[in-house]
Amino acid sequence: MRWILANIRTIAIAFVLAIIVWISAVTASDPDVEKTYPLAVPIEIIGQDPGLVPMGEVQEFVSLTLKTPQSVFDKLVENPDLIKIFADLSGLGSGLHEVPLQVQIDARPVQIVESDPAILDLVLEPLTTRTFDVTLDLEGEPAVGYKLGGPEVMPNEVAISGPKSLVDQIVDVLIRIDVSNTRQAVEATFALVPINSKDQPVSGVNLSPGSVQVQVPVTQQGGYRDLAVKVLVTGQVASGYRLSNISITPPVITTYSPNPDLVLALPGFVETQPLDLNNADSNIEMRLALVLPEGVSVVGEQNVLVQAAISPILSSITISDKSVELLGLNSRYGAQISPSTVDVILSGPVPLLDKLTPEDIRVLLDLSGLGIGTHQLEPKVEILLPDIQVESINPLTIEVIIGPPLTPTKKP
Repeated sequence: MRWILANIRTIAIAFVLAIIVWISAVTASDPDVEKTYPLAVPIEIIGQDPGLVPMGEVQEFVSLTLKTPQSVFDKLVENPDLIKIFADLSGLGSGLHEVPLQVQIDARPVQIVESDPAILDLVLEPLTTRTFDVTLDLEGEPAVGYKLGGPEVMPNEVAISGPKSLVDQIVDVLIRIDVSNTRQAVEATFALVPINSKDQPVSGVNLSPGSVQVQVPVTQQGGYRDLAVKVLVTGQVASGYRLSNISITPPVITTYSPNPDLVLALPGFVETQPLDLNNADSNIEMRLALVLPEGVSVVGEQNVLVQAAISPILSSITISDKSVELLGLNSRYGAQISPSTVDVILSGPVPLLDKLTPEDIRVLLDLSGLGIGTHQLEPKVEILLPDIQVESINPLTIEVIIGPPLTPTKKP
């Protein structure tokens, strides 16, 4: 005991030095860092009066800057639930409030360097709920010869809740549907839009339900009938060409007769005046009149636009034993090629292939920059006529042997 009392100062100094050494060792292996937390932390609202609601946009997330050992920082990143931020609205009534944010971190040691924001600004208003009738606004008129029936909206009422100042702005809950030129009944689900007195949407409120089912019957009136248009085609296109497509604008026309029996007696289509394709070798575009029985007329335009697409028939031919021409050979050398001819397969429109002659094709082998030795080269094909493609060359490569020029042997 006397020894301890006599050396108490020395023992205390040694203990302090040990703690310092331990702290230094821990700090060296796990240094403190000051970093911005990489995840946005959500704000949890507590204590809110159920009869009040926030007005407008409210800050939802907070950015934190922390000072802590690297190991603790990594732990917080891996476990975001260890950080919680609360805004306590207990006892707050209507009006503007500045609510301090409470940060709770279930890890130690951690120092909060910065919280952005540190205070939550919000306006609380009384929660109001009102019921509105749904208004259906049908814009435009159906196609000629059609009429709209009585629309049905299910359900036809909507409950709207939210801040009183917003709910009080609402004068109507509207669905706008464009029925211009429609021939079909409307059966669909549409979202509801609350609007104010200036016909502007009001946001920030809750609608229940948010959408409704709408049915609008559309029926054709007596004496009217829609018929498909069929083009009457005569003649044959030029040799080597084909008719690839016919388009009609409009594809369906509306007919009318004071005697409904006349339109009901028609087949499901109406023909045009003949479209003459005799020897045609290019696209055709023209307006054609419709052939209708007496007493039946067309509503609107009395003719239709017909477009006929005429395309050349594609085929292929083989040019056999076409000689290979050498280009770019150094004048100091000679060259031998094997084989000296190739087969070329070509494709394109039949009329062009019929005109093709061997003189319209060249098979070229470029020897530019090549020295003495054996080379494998791919020939290139030049075609003087347009729209003809090279499908393949047989063989694909040619052996070229370049060496000194051959001198003929003199006979004694």
